[in-house]
Amino acid sequence: MASVTKISDHKTQKSNNFNIRNLISGKSKQTDELIKLIQMISKTNSTALILGETGTGKDVIARAIHNSSPRNGPLITVNCAAIPSELLESELFGHEKGSFTGADKLRKGKFEQSSGGSMFLDEIGDMPLALQAKLLRAIENKTIQRVGGSTDIKIDLRLICATHRDLEKKVESGEFRADLFFRINVLPIQVPSLAERRDDIPDLVLNLLKKVDTEDEFKPKFTTEAITALTRHNWPGNVRELKNLIERACILFQGQDVTSTNVTENLLRLKAPNTIEEQNEIWDVTSELMDEVEFDDNGDEETNVNNLPHPNNYKDWFTFYDEIDIRRHLQDIEIILIEAALEKTNGKIANAADILKLRRTTLIEKMKKFSITKNDTN
Repeated sequence: MASVTKISDHKTQKSNNFNIRNLISGKSKQTDELIKLIQMISKTNSTALILGETGTGKDVIARAIHNSSPRNGPLITVNCAAIPSELLESELFGHEKGSFTGADKLRKGKFEQSSGGSMFLDEIGDMPLALQAKLLRAIENKTIQRVGGSTDIKIDLRLICATHRDLEKKVESGEFRADLFFRINVLPIQVPSLAERRDDIPDLVLNLLKKVDTEDEFKPKFTTEAITALTRHNWPGNVRELKNLIERACILFQGQDVTSTNVTENLLRLKAPNTIEEQNEIWDVTSELMDEVEFDDNGDEETNVNNLPHPNNYKDWFTFYDEIDIRRHLQDIEIILIEAALEKTNGKIANAADILKLRRTTLIEKMKKFSITKNDTN
């Protein structure tokens, strides 16, 4: 049985024959306008600020700006939310030997590593206030000082920032410097949510399937009805959610046609099977798929992924997933329980609300939100 691995990410190395359409899929009006804006911005050296919901692909936009620019240096990415505040300064600006305990040698920071290229500061809204002042000086003076140093070091890079937060509100609350906000907000780019560019979903599905590291014969095939079902989804997790769905489909439906029912019940809602036996059977199959040993380019054994945990053992899910959208899983549980309650009460909303300990109006709102009708439960 063929092993299925995650969809490979784009590399930061710049290509000489870059085509922005290979990076950003879709032919919708929103995507066309976004690409035109990227092409215009990439010709300048001004700081760009990418705004958008989590999962919309702000890192892809940053890569597109860099790859479309005349800069030949690397694109260096720093996630300001993922690095502890006490380490972020050294990560960005580097440090001199002996500047603090453990600094046994000189280390160049991301600013210096980005020389001749671009630096992408992801989640800049989470940068500590004290460090914001030092970043502002670096932008304005085009020089930095390493931690523990006093020498000004010239920098030559294009700064690209991104956040899913409302920076104007953070400025008002005093959590983000107003002068830094105005300095990085020279060229704002608003990335549309996937719900705002539903017409791109067919192209995105094809593009994501191409990136799956497995033979074409083992890739799932989405029917026209399945694509239609995907376009009707709200996509709270945006493109990242779609990417995860494609990976899930590659595990559950190897070489098979994916129907609209598969999309709504098995891929989007993760609806539990009707019996314990069916649940265990499906989980055994998916666990078997993940038992395959993957190999690196040299043919050496790279990793032996442990079996997927049973759904009952939620605490073990992090042994398989790097991250889990808890809101999404709670939503799936809500859907399953609402449908079960409606089935138990023969579609009587008032009775279903009673056994769910909800107000009738609240249940109706949730049914509308999740596109649940009384007929769905039959």
